[in-house]
Amino acid sequence: MVFRFCMRMTRNEQDARDATQDTFFKVLRKMDRYNDAYRFETWLFSIARNTCIDVHRRRKRRSESQERDVAAQAPSPLDITQKRHDAGRVHAALATLPEIYREIITLYHLEGMLYREISAITGLPLGTVMNRLFRARRKLKDALEALDAAQSRERRSAWVREAGA
Repeated sequence: MVFRFCMRMTRNEQDARDATQDTFFKVLRKMDRYNDAYRFETWLFSIARNTCIDVHRRRKRRSESQERDVAAQAPSPLDITQKRHDAGRVHAALATLPEIYREIITLYHLEGMLYREISAITGLPLGTVMNRLFRARRKLKDALEALDAAQSRERRSAWVREAGA
């Protein structure tokens, strides 16, 4: 669960593994600071979120030539089932969202958290969480439509090339 969250936030498997490990290390180190008045999961994801932010800051310092191309790592839709194809489309569209929206939609839809839990993790007011989730859904829909349109153009171009050959 934490790894999935870190993977979606960092969009890089190695960074996600490092962030997950750092998260659990921090949890163990700071266990005495845990307030059992709150859900453990909320506290855990707060630490994971902050760790991912740290990873993002470190990544900014790296040169662009060292960054991996996430899209190149995605499997081809022709090689996977329809369900995986759809998941890949959503993941690709999610990766295009600004981090403030990607984080909220990941916590809500993929991690199954409630508005108040997301509010506690991010430190945002409840209304802001709800507003960002609304906007994130709209941006995700637009990104999916753009991906579909691009794929349609590619298929049409391939068909024209084959027909002309």
